Amino acid sequence: MFKKSLLNFPLNYLLIFFGLGLLITTFSRIALFFLFYNRVSLTEDYWLIFPIGLRSDVILMSYLSSLPAIFLLLPKNCLKFGSSLIRLYCSCCLLLILFTELATPQFIQQYDTRPNQLFLDYLIYPKEVFNTLIKSYWGTLLLTLVMLIAAGYGLLRYGTKWFKLSSSKYSARLLWFLLVAGLLVCGARGSLTSRRPINTSNAFFSTDSMTNSLGLNSFYNLLYAIYLTKNERNPLKMYGIMSEEEAYRRVRKYMFASQESFSSPEIPFLHKAQPNQKFETPYNIVIFLQESLGAEFVGCLGGLPLTPNFDELAQGGVLFTNLYATGTRSVRGMEAVVAGFLPSPSESVLKLSNSQTGFFTLAELLRRRGYDTSFIYGGMANFDNMASFYSGNGFGTIIDETKFNQDGEKYTLKGTWGYSDEDLVRKANSYFKNLEGKPFFSLMFSTSNHEPFEFPEGRIELYEQPQATVHNAIKYADFAIGEFFKLAREEEYFENTIFIIVADHNTRTFGKNLVPIHKFKIPALIIAPHLAAGRYDKLASQLDLPVTLLGLLGFETEHPMPGRNLLTLPQDVPGRALMQFMDINAFRVEDQVVIQQPNKPPLQFKVLDDSTLLETELDPELAQDALAHTVAAKFLYKNKKYKLRENAR
Repeated sequence: MFKKSLLNFPLNYLLIFFGLGLLITTFSRIALFFLFYNRVSLTEDYWLIFPIGLRSDVILMSYLSSLPAIFLLLPKNCLKFGSSLIRLYCSCCLLLILFTELATPQFIQQYDTRPNQLFLDYLIYPKEVFNTLIKSYWGTLLLTLVMLIAAGYGLLRYGTKWFKLSSSKYSARLLWFLLVAGLLVCGARGSLTSRRPINTSNAFFSTDSMTNSLGLNSFYNLLYAIYLTKNERNPLKMYGIMSEEEAYRRVRKYMFASQESFSSPEIPFLHKAQPNQKFETPYNIVIFLQESLGAEFVGCLGGLPLTPNFDELAQGGVLFTNLYATGTRSVRGMEAVVAGFLPSPSESVLKLSNSQTGFFTLAELLRRRGYDTSFIYGGMANFDNMASFYSGNGFGTIIDETKFNQDGEKYTLKGTWGYSDEDLVRKANSYFKNLEGKPFFSLMFSTSNHEPFEFPEGRIELYEQPQATVHNAIKYADFAIGEFFKLAREEEYFENTIFIIVADHNTRTFGKNLVPIHKFKIPALIIAPHLAAGRYDKLASQLDLPVTLLGLLGFETEHPMPGRNLLTLPQDVPGRALMQFMDINAFRVEDQVVIQQPNKPPLQFKVLDDSTLLETELDPELAQDALAHTVAAKFLYKNKKYKLRENAR
């Protein structure tokens, strides 16, 4: 009798669902703790990941339990139907929780955090992701499938018993519902004292963002990322309030442009920029954007000996030795190098609706000057919405994998992410030489240095075994750079072209600091007619490069970019760099960096070296300047103020 009444307890299905969810997330957190113990143990009070984690797990399960709790209100004749729905709902939720936790160790290895918006972004491209998993992580994939199948079998076998509505009296179920509803509301808020519900930022208890992420669970982190995507992230709510006018004023003082040069009250940063020298013949520009090429892999920057061709080319151009990427994704590098746009906590402007047309790019500026403008990529240009953004903002020609497929040429290798880099450079050289003297601007984007690191055999002396490693892929990417310049030097366009080789970001961005600054350092090299070889050692940002390129063209331009022409910047002007790492922003001026976290006061550190930060007293003015650069991006995008004049050349 006692057993029967226990099985008829109205909350059985909720307690089992809640408990199983907590069991999965807690066991996963313990496993992650031991897996990354060497890193986690460096953080003071690292044990806090467990109480903080339990709270985030309770929040998740409280939200997920809200829907099945409502089934307590069903009349008796609907109990069988309701039990079927609850069984399906609870089983799907538990499998999703398990799947995201199983995916977490590999994701942390790659991106130094739990699955987040980036995880969702890659799900849009299942073919590329699945091929990468098969070729690089087949063991992990197999283990995940086995565990999911086993869990699915268990839920199928026991779910009928576990997730079944009680046939107890309606009045009793109603009373239990009132109690449960109150508990779930408290659980979902995560606190009885806070005015606002707890969110992911409350897990930040240390300066190591990866350790902080262990205090969350992956399914909650993904649901929160979806919420932020739907409700576009507003830096004014995340980091602090500032008026539009003040934000623009503070950013302008870092632009090193005279007040008289600003030429439009409607477009805040639009200003006239003079060339370094004036030339009669218009120069071409080729930007060769390198996938995941961090400074740590570049020999002439003190890195590994993987880039002999780049190192040799650096002797004939200007090498930027202290330059930092604005983000950790290719689209962030593109918005910086092609549009000179400030990084914001929202998605990159390549993916946002307001910027698909009428948004400033170098291509749009030069198209109006009569330039041929192109984007050349060995993969699919629809990836990360590149094709839409580029075609709507000045790029007249887009050559991607589909064009390679159609032209009937023989190519060396087509991998998971597209054609190899040597195929890319041959295609680009062929396109440039057939323009017959017309000035051109082109963005080339490499693919080979992307997991699973596929490239043709026999092209390089391998740095290590096996072939498909990041070090070997970087060496091959460097080989393709060398091949491109061998081909270009044989063509007429070479002597009239400004070339820049620059990375979009580093391979893996991780480290014990809130922002791992050392992983944002990237190479950049400009080779141009009339440009003396040398090194530029001052601190600089990726978004300074397009402004610097325009200065070399030889004619006056008008543009809205907040970057600086590094080649004419006086030596006494402090260097500056902006870095975005997930929802954390770093604003660095020389050796001082202000770091902004969502819903927390800013912190300031002295950069002893890129890996060692010493917390110092906050400079309120510098903190306001940091905030200005973050919120200005929001204002410019939202109000469509990052553009050229309608009919200006």
